[in-house]
Amino acid sequence: MAALAESTSETPTDKKQKRANNTDDHELLTVPDGWKEPKFTKDDNPRGLMEESSFATLFPKYREAYLKESWPLVQKALSELFIKASLDLIEGSMTVNTTRKTFDPYAIIRARDLIKLLARSVPFEQAVRILEDEVACDIIKIGTLVRNRESFVKRRQRLIGPKGSTLKALELLTNCYVMVQGNTVSVLGPYNGLKEVRKVVMDTMKNIHPIYNIKTLMIKRELANDPELRGQSWQRFLPNFRQKSLSKRKQPKKKKDKKEYTPFPPPQPESKIDKELSTGEFFLRENEKRRKKMNDIRVKQAEAVSKKQVERQKDFIPPKEKPAMKKTPDSTENKIDVQTIKEKVKKAKSKKLGAPPLNPETLPTKDKKRKKLGR
Repeated sequence: MAALAESTSETPTDKKQKRANNTDDHELLTVPDGWKEPKFTKDDNPRGLMEESSFATLFPKYREAYLKESWPLVQKALSELFIKASLDLIEGSMTVNTTRKTFDPYAIIRARDLIKLLARSVPFEQAVRILEDEVACDIIKIGTLVRNRESFVKRRQRLIGPKGSTLKALELLTNCYVMVQGNTVSVLGPYNGLKEVRKVVMDTMKNIHPIYNIKTLMIKRELANDPELRGQSWQRFLPNFRQKSLSKRKQPKKKKDKKEYTPFPPPQPESKIDKELSTGEFFLRENEKRRKKMNDIRVKQAEAVSKKQVERQKDFIPPKEKPAMKKTPDSTENKIDVQTIKEKVKKAKSKKLGAPPLNPETLPTKDKKRKKLGR
């Protein structure tokens, strides 16, 4: 009981110490800025490796000349990690082996990635960065993601962009080196950048334009610089790109009506003997059968002749004339008003060009005198 009382009764100083310990544990879980993993040296593994391990990979024919020139540089870079590299031009393969002096067990994995990148057309200056601790690689296979070859080529070109602008923007935002070659995309850089590049590549192959993902990466880069927003959710700042619903496909003009499903098979067609049995011809003699056939042939011939005669006589049959429309005398539309026409003719005759005619009765008295005197 005394022990329980001691455990339950805690002083305020003990509580403060516990809070301090909790904060220390929380701080240990977070990685401080600018922290780097200490480099693995020979003092960490002085006895070396127990067994020898090796990796080999094939390379295409067009890479033979480049690998032959740069192979001394590859051997020199791997010799610093005490790894032996050999190039077989006959088989077209590259091999890396550990030696007795090799102390880093992960060095052979880095060497394996180095020869893989060289086989995927990555230049040596970029591929040699894989030997650093903070650099990793990812080879994304995109050949089987799209069935149609034409759409695959278009989407791969969309990832590269005009004059490689999209690929360059992706490299700047993720701090990675991206190489699109054939059916694979080789990526070299930090671990966070590899995840982003893989997401962009997979979305591009799913027919999502890479510019959308590049915009989100740009926003994330700006938000990461703000110390207040580091521990908060960025979902409210990121754009939500919704895929547009495509219009319904065009319906065919002629629709075939589906027949009702019946579990029973269609009836078997009647044979020649069955037809003869139903009509009674089967029981007739051969002479009677011949006579019936001849009669049927004559009937068919007569029908054909009659049809031909009707077709020939079609040209001699006159066409049907349309019935003539009889004019009714009482129709008001066709009535002609003679009196109005006479009046119009009189008016036209009386009208002349120039001034209107003078009437002597309307003239003044002075003008009448002048006319009489001849002035």
